[in-house]
Amino acid sequence: MVSLADPAANARRTIDLLTAAAADGAAVIAFPELGLTGYSVDDLVQQDALLDAALTGLDQVRAATAGLAALVCVGVPLRVGDALYNTGVVLHDGEILGVAPKSYLPNYREFYEHRLFAAARTAPVDEATVLGQTVPFGSDLLFEAQDVPGLVLHVEVCEDGWVPIPPSTWAALAGATVLVNLSGSPVTVGKEAYRRELSSSHSARNIAAHVYVASGFGESTTDLAWDGDALITENGSLLARSTPFTTTDQTITADVDLDRLRQERARMTSLRDQVGDYADALRDLRRIPVTVGKQTASGPLRRTVPPFPFVPPPGPDRDERCREVGNIQVQGLTQRLRSTGLSRIVIGVSGGLDSTLALLVAVDAFDRLGLPRTDILAYTMPGFATGGATRSRALELMDSLGVSGSEIDIRPACRQMLADLDHPVAHGEEVYDTTFENVQAGQRTSLLFRLANEHNALVLGTGDLSELALGWCTYGVGDQMSHYNVNGSVPKTLIQHLIRWMIDAELHEEKTSAVLREVLDDVISPELVPPGADGAVQSTEDAVGPYELHDFFLYYVTRYGYRPRKVAYLARQAWSDKYDAATIDKWLAVFLKRFMANQFKRTAMPNGPKVGSGGSLSPRGDWRSPSDATAAPWLADLD
Repeated sequence: MVSLADPAANARRTIDLLTAAAADGAAVIAFPELGLTGYSVDDLVQQDALLDAALTGLDQVRAATAGLAALVCVGVPLRVGDALYNTGVVLHDGEILGVAPKSYLPNYREFYEHRLFAAARTAPVDEATVLGQTVPFGSDLLFEAQDVPGLVLHVEVCEDGWVPIPPSTWAALAGATVLVNLSGSPVTVGKEAYRRELSSSHSARNIAAHVYVASGFGESTTDLAWDGDALITENGSLLARSTPFTTTDQTITADVDLDRLRQERARMTSLRDQVGDYADALRDLRRIPVTVGKQTASGPLRRTVPPFPFVPPPGPDRDERCREVGNIQVQGLTQRLRSTGLSRIVIGVSGGLDSTLALLVAVDAFDRLGLPRTDILAYTMPGFATGGATRSRALELMDSLGVSGSEIDIRPACRQMLADLDHPVAHGEEVYDTTFENVQAGQRTSLLFRLANEHNALVLGTGDLSELALGWCTYGVGDQMSHYNVNGSVPKTLIQHLIRWMIDAELHEEKTSAVLREVLDDVISPELVPPGADGAVQSTEDAVGPYELHDFFLYYVTRYGYRPRKVAYLARQAWSDKYDAATIDKWLAVFLKRFMANQFKRTAMPNGPKVGSGGSLSPRGDWRSPSDATAAPWLADLD
């Protein structure tokens, strides 16, 4: 809340707010445009009495920052030479670090700034004396923290952020990661939505955090209204936003992930190419080093960490996102069928999650192509540990969808192979080792490929992204291989969500939906080892860990390249209600070991469509890695 034309009162409020924000651990604190006088003072801003009072208020705010770690950005009118400038002043630890004058002065509709201020580009100096201190002056200032890796601040004023090429764009190309806009911005109908789009797109285009703060209650309502809008966005995502039209002081706070910005910038080669195009101009931007000092932040992380990063977040766009995933899978399969000239598919259906989704995708693809569903040749292939419930589900699913369903018992062929291998099971011993399991997995895949030969069909793979990440698949003649895999870029948690969404959206008949509910409710199991004496079914998650954690680890390790200790920290934020720190660390260590050890399976993975950002481990897509790398540095970091 501003007191119009009363810098002393505004300075007091500014000091109270910045002191509280700094105590809360804020590293960067921003206030509105001309916040020490009020934006709507109009011609009063050229009065010497008001300008003198504004300088006195600025001096008080400067003194109040002594001993604080935060970088503080305040809006104040300053006379430099013969001209008056609308500026953002950056303060730290009792000093003025620099002054950023407004570059673009609006002079249309309700704005008349050309009659009041000079533009930054007209300034004949690049330094100014403010409160007896000579400081850098210009729109080209980068405030670079020496002790907070990745924190490079740039400040611009209101209209500068609304032009096609804002000064902050040049700053971002030169390395600025936190772009602050001190704004006046009276509100009109629809402007709040436009501000969000502007801030979000600006942060995304520049791979930066964008801090926007506008004037609020206390500004003149002679002809305008003010909502006190404030936003913090990061690479296209909204982190925090103020409550509009509040009549009391308010602050918003968010934690910006500088590692994320750094990783994204390092990966985006086109950004670096453009930096090269303007390298000479960017070198001219001035860098002001600053030691921020130790922060005093405490409490929980001030940003949402979704526990299911691959799953569309709740909201009005969720249905659209889910349909988009399905469309990508279906489009990939339909194009592969067209390009091969094939009109039949062979698929193994177990009654589990992965094969269920793949079959549903196949049905959708055939419907769109106008092909009969009976040309989807689906086979359930019970082995030594196949349960009656999963077998029944597979048969019911095939029947309800109208595909050609068949059953082939693989046990006789597997017994013969185990005998040929002289395996202990062939002599009646209960030795359920890797060979025992892979004989069954290999027999199923071998059958599918020979059936495809027999029927001139394409073998549709069913294995998912999570299994590929963990190496939880049988290499070669096993479930790792197929002619085409629509699930290869879809993690287990997303598969569960998509099936649940299909039920809720009533995309299939109730008979099919009833089977889908049973699929979701059952234990995830390869069903390769017979139940124990207690009747317990082989559980994948008992062996390798919870898929919900592994998908979380996979996203942050591959998408952003985070250190394991940071991944563990984020997992604690997202999963503290279900897993303790020791459990998270245990399964993260398992993930790192398995992920590094199984690259050879991913190097030879079949074709399939990429579904989500960071959702591909194909060596032809997002992920290339040697098959003989070690996990040692990652495990050491976790320790």
